Amino acid sequence: MLRRNPYTFIGIVALGFAIIAVSFSVRLDIPMRDPEGFLGPAYVRLPLLAMLFFAAGIIPQAIGRYGFKRVVWGVREVIRTDWTWARFGYIAAGLLAFYTSYVSYRNLKGYLPELRPPTWDLELERFDHWLFFGNYPSDLLHSVMGTGIVAQIIAVIYVSYLMLIPITLGAYLVLNRDISIGAWYATALSLNWILGTISYYILPTVGPAFAFPTRFEVIDGTPASELQRSLFRAGRDVIENEQSSSIYGIAGFASLHVSVVFTACLFFTMTKIHPLLRTIAWVYFAGTVLATVYFGWHYVSDDLAGLLIGVISVYVGAWATGNTKRQKARAAAGHPDVEVPDVRPHPEAEQQKAQTTAGEDDSDTVVSTA
Repeated sequence: MLRRNPYTFIGIVALGFAIIAVSFSVRLDIPMRDPEGFLGPAYVRLPLLAMLFFAAGIIPQAIGRYGFKRVVWGVREVIRTDWTWARFGYIAAGLLAFYTSYVSYRNLKGYLPELRPPTWDLELERFDHWLFFGNYPSDLLHSVMGTGIVAQIIAVIYVSYLMLIPITLGAYLVLNRDISIGAWYATALSLNWILGTISYYILPTVGPAFAFPTRFEVIDGTPASELQRSLFRAGRDVIENEQSSSIYGIAGFASLHVSVVFTACLFFTMTKIHPLLRTIAWVYFAGTVLATVYFGWHYVSDDLAGLLIGVISVYVGAWATGNTKRQKARAAAGHPDVEVPDVRPHPEAEQQKAQTTAGEDDSDTVVSTA
């Protein structure tokens, strides 16, 4: 059966998405580029995050079992008894699917000026105006919330998403022994990039702050407004300079900030992580939604479409990795739709670890899925 491996579905989809991106690149004679962040290219950031979480998972265990004086030897023992090459392989598969989808998304987004110039901003702006009874939602938020300290707070929330989402992915892939749960999250996040790109091409827009910039001149000096200026300069450089090395990064419909953060919150709720962490995640989501409208990144319809993408991504991800209720019931009855490989160490290693840590709880699962 096609979905015997929890990464088969997203692996095939991500590969197909990458082929489309490369085809567009060849057709337009625009080289594929790797988007860079504050820690460098994505192919550096993601493995670095994985290694950091790997260290966070094994070093405390090694200290707890063998003490500070034997920590180096203890780390080797924890790796030997708790980790297998299969487990490393599935972590790599999750990171690769996410990375491939993200890089393809960023490049396909960059081709929008050539293939689908923005044409729907006025219609979506009018819809917002009608929806709020003759008012623009961003103007209402500026009036109610002001343009001072609140702007700074929600700006930090908005831009921090670029760092927090990869961190949560690394946590689920590395710190959780249930391979299907990490695969579910990696699949759901990757689908956001794919479905979001499709939405950009269906309804091309740039968003209120770029289509109607004078309405947002009252907001300045925040990380979000600085990011907008940076994107505007890069976008203009791409359009005016054929030799530009920048990636065009402006698109409105749908809001992937909303879709990705909503995906994370819905996934956290369905996997039942600690209630406090769930509450923090939903508060963060509320701040993200506010920021998208407040700073003019998106229209309200963009955010609604983002919610839909998030729901689709989570539920398709659950199906693709064997995590629906029906699939779990079938698996319990001995008829799994997706076979999750046993990544536990060899029985002899387990026996030795049990003897070494008699009486201790040997679970290294930090992210609860109970």
